Amino acid sequence: MAMFNSSKNNPSKPFEVDPHTLNIIGGGTVITGTLTTTGDIRIDGSVTGTVTSKAKVVMGEGSRIAGDVYCQNADISGIVEGNIFVDELLTLKSTAKIIGDISTKKLIIEVGAGFNGACHMQGNGESNKEFVRENALQEA
Repeated sequence: MAMFNSSKNNPSKPFEVDPHTLNIIGGGTVITGTLTTTGDIRIDGSVTGTVTSKAKVVMGEGSRIAGDVYCQNADISGIVEGNIFVDELLTLKSTAKIIGDISTKKLIIEVGAGFNGACHMQGNGESNKEFVRENALQEA
């Protein structure tokens, strides 16, 4: 039984990504650069740079992102110093601190959460994807 898929065994078959994969950035871990995933990601450490997920971003209480966040859904308990673009539901837990703008369809803010910035909401069947895409291109 092989632990890793070798391209020597089947060079014509590309590596398949499971979209339900959970990626974890543990506490004490510091990442500088662009972080991109197709699956869910949990961040308990620190990221300096853009975080992009086609799924859900979860930030623990001790986490910090200095950069923009792009995802489908997000639960934030840590600190974000940057803009947040969420296509569906953004939940700011009681320990969350946001310094930047938010764009989302649905927003839940628990008592105690801090938010200093502008909020752009899409509703009534409008898609937030176009707004997110436009802003992502402007940031690049």
